[in-house]
Amino acid sequence: QVQLVESGGGLVQPGGSLRLSCAASGRTFSRVAMGWFRQAPGKEREFVAGITKSGDSTYYPNSVKGRFTISRDNAKNTVYLQMNNLKLEDTAVYFCAATFKAAWRSNEYDYWGQGTKVTVSS
Repeated sequence: QVQLVESGGGLVQPGGSLRLSCAASGRTFSRVAMGWFRQAPGKEREFVAGITKSGDSTYYPNSVKGRFTISRDNAKNTVYLQMNNLKLEDTAVYFCAATFKAAWRSNEYDYWGQGTKVTVSS
């Protein structure tokens, strides 16, 4: 029901910034909460941001709070992840995901993009 395509990954130096985008297909975008996750090599997938259907509430783990900002534009069917002050440990494949349930329920996202790679390196 929801198809997602991420873009914006790449190589960035420590302390730099990057903005990821995730375009959604279909007419259900305004009905789903959206999230960003990441998975580094050899590590489990980690929830890094969530936003409600309307965009009025956002959720972050402590590891990225204050550095990452999730936002959405329902008119463009797009969700963004602005990443500032990037650290080496932010290197991972980043995925956007959608859920018809609550944005903070990180285990209940049902629709996933293919991922975009972010490498933080000097």
